[in-house]
Amino acid sequence: MRFPRPLTVLVCLALVAGPSACTGPSGTGGANGSDRDGATPGTRAAEPEQAVTHLAGTDGAQLAAATSELLLAGSREVVVAAPEDADAVARATEAARASGLPVLLTGDAAAAEVERLGAEQVTTVGEGAAAWAQEQYPSGEPATEALPTDAPADAPTDPSPAPDGPASGTLVLTTGDPAQSAAAATAEAAGAQVRVVPGGDPRGDGELVAELAADEPAHVVALGDAFGPPERLTARLATASTGAQVPGGGQLPLAGRRLVALYGHPGSTSLGALGQQDLDAAIGRVQALAAEYDGLGGLAAVPAFEVIATVASSSPGADGDYSNEADVEDLRPWVDAAGRAGVAVVLDLQCGRSDCLDQAQQYAELLQQPHVGLALDPEWRLHGDQRPLQQIGSMDVEEVNRVGDWLAELTRAGALPQKVFLVHQFRLSMIKGRERLDMGHDELAVVLHADGHGSPELKQGTWQALVADAPPGVSWGWKNFYRQDDPMLTPEQTAAVQPAPAFVSYQ
Repeated sequence: MRFPRPLTVLVCLALVAGPSACTGPSGTGGANGSDRDGATPGTRAAEPEQAVTHLAGTDGAQLAAATSELLLAGSREVVVAAPEDADAVARATEAARASGLPVLLTGDAAAAEVERLGAEQVTTVGEGAAAWAQEQYPSGEPATEALPTDAPADAPTDPSPAPDGPASGTLVLTTGDPAQSAAAATAEAAGAQVRVVPGGDPRGDGELVAELAADEPAHVVALGDAFGPPERLTARLATASTGAQVPGGGQLPLAGRRLVALYGHPGSTSLGALGQQDLDAAIGRVQALAAEYDGLGGLAAVPAFEVIATVASSSPGADGDYSNEADVEDLRPWVDAAGRAGVAVVLDLQCGRSDCLDQAQQYAELLQQPHVGLALDPEWRLHGDQRPLQQIGSMDVEEVNRVGDWLAELTRAGALPQKVFLVHQFRLSMIKGRERLDMGHDELAVVLHADGHGSPELKQGTWQALVADAPPGVSWGWKNFYRQDDPMLTPEQTAAVQPAPAFVSYQ
C-alpha cells in the first residue's frame, strides 16, 4: 500500500464519543467489513475500511472500545478491567494476549461494545470490574466470571501465531501510553501487528521506516492524539514508506541526536574549518569531532558539513549582489561524498543584496537529497547601499518564512525526510519580527544558531538574550571558533549549555 495525498482517512473521536462514532464512509462501523475467523474460536477479526485510521483521544476506555469495533466483527468472550486499577489493566492485557481475546475497560463504551460483539462471557479482572459487571449484567446474560487473583498475568512463552485473517495486514501504532494498553492488546487479539512509536511520529523510527518501505501494511491504525491530525499522519506515513533515511537513522535529523559540523567553503582556508583540508580529510576530521560529542547529554552525535554555498563578497560581481554563488556541480562532490559517509549537509546562504529565496532555488537539485538542509545567514543580507563588513546585516522574518515555505513544499512534494532549516543570529536585530517565525511546517526542523565569538562569558550573555522570548518549538545551535574564542569551550562544556544545542558547528 502506498500512502497517497490526499487520502481518505477514517477518524474516530474516541475521546468524545463511544465506539459508534468510529464509522466509515457508509456510516457503518469498521467491524461490519470482512469477518473471517481470527486466532481464537469465537473471535472474528475485521478489516478496516480505510488505508489509514486515526483513533483520536486520551481516554483508555474509549480507545479500547473503538479499536475493538474497528478490528473485530465479534467475540464470544471479552476481558474487562477498571481503568483506574492499573494492576488489573496490566493483568487483563496479559491474560487477553495469552488467549487472543479483546480487552475492554469499564464504562458505557465497554457495555455497548460487549453487546455489539455478541459476547457470551465477560471475564473480569479486579474488584472494580467485577462490581461493574454485577451491576451491568444482573440477569447473568452475558455470563460473568472473575479471573482468579492467582492466575498468571504473563502471556505464554510460546504464544499462538498471529492469525492470517482480515486484520493480519494491519499495523497498529501506539505511543506506549498505559492508557492505550487495552486497545493494543485488542489489536493483537485481532491479529494486527502493534508497534510502539513513543513520540507519535513514524518518521522517527528507522526500523519502522525500513519495514514500511520493504513491506507496507494494507492498513495503518494509530492510537491517541500524538499521531494526529489525520492529514499529517498520512503525510508522515507517505514519507516513511519511501525508506529514505537521514544520517543517524530515521527521517528526523534532530530526534535524539546532535549534529556536529565543520563550517566553511570547500577549498577556502580563510572561511572556516571545512576548507582547511581536502574532502576525504574533512570527512575524517568531522567524524572524529562528532565522536567527541557522542553520548554527551544523552544524545547521539552525527557528523555534518555546513557548506557556505553563496559567499558574501566585497565586490558586487556581475549581478551586483555582493554574493558569489558556487556552482552546483562544484558542491556536488562534497554533498554526495558526505551522504555516502553518513555526514549530514547544510547549505549556507550569504545572500548579500539577493533575495534569499532566489538563491535557495538555485540549489534545489542538491536540496532534494535526503541528507541536505538549508541555512540562512542574516549577517550578510544587505539592503540599499550596504556592503559586506561595513555593518551587520539583517533579514525580515517574512523573507525567512518565504524560504521556509518553499523548502517545506520541496520536501513535501518529494516525500523527503524532515530537513534542517537553520537561521544564524547573534544579535536580536538580525531577524526583524522574529516572534513571527513560522514554526508550523512539519517538514522542517527549525534551528536558531548563535554564531557569535568571544569569551565564554560574552557568548553566554548573547545566548541568554537570544533564547529569551524565542518562538516555541525552535531548536538551538551553537558555534565554536578555533581562533576567535578565548578560550574555546570543550565538547563537554558545549553540550552542557542550556537549552542544549542540537546543532554545534566549528569555524
